Amino acid sequence: MSSLQKVFSWFVTILLPVALTFLGVRLLLTHAFPEIEYRTPGFPADEYGFTLQDRLQWSRISIDYLLNNTGISFLGDLTFPDGSPLFNGRELSHMQDVKNVVQPVLWVGYGVWFLVLGLGLWARFGGWWADYVCGVWRGGWLAVGLVAVIGIFAGISFWQFFTVFHELFFSGNSWQFLYSDTLIRLFPMRFWQDAFLFAGALDVLGGLALGLGLLPKRK
Repeated sequence: MSSLQKVFSWFVTILLPVALTFLGVRLLLTHAFPEIEYRTPGFPADEYGFTLQDRLQWSRISIDYLLNNTGISFLGDLTFPDGSPLFNGRELSHMQDVKNVVQPVLWVGYGVWFLVLGLGLWARFGGWWADYVCGVWRGGWLAVGLVAVIGIFAGISFWQFFTVFHELFFSGNSWQFLYSDTLIRLFPMRFWQDAFLFAGALDVLGGLALGLGLLPKRK
């Protein structure tokens, strides 16, 4: 293995956990996830009156806002039947912050997959395929290890994990709301616990598939 190929092989190793995590995040940002999540056994009903159809309608619009190029009026113009705003000012401010995080993350995630697949094509036709496979193999196990470490922290106290996660991406306590606020009614803590569990499980399954399915050849 040449020095350059060795560098790129380890580069692939580092990129793989990011690529797998992004895949999970991107699947969470679809209408399908709340469609399934709201129907899972034991999912808490909204004490303030949202029906299943209400939750599906407003969650889809919330996800669409994060993915499209519209301004906050996309959400700010929404109202309840009595004419009152669906989201208050604090919620709208937080959704703007979330969009400012999500949009760059999407570009980074697509870029990581482009690099991983692009390096794979180069390796395939450039004579260093075995080194690439070795990098992917290591990356799969690295993803499993990282999820295990994060899972231990989240398992000890999900609320503390949830708090640290938000403090990394948002300033102050702008992400904390009343139970009567629309965002909490649409996305209670159970929603986020299942979302992190889904993303982590996808990482582990993908990592194990790569770690067990791709055995690097010894030279």
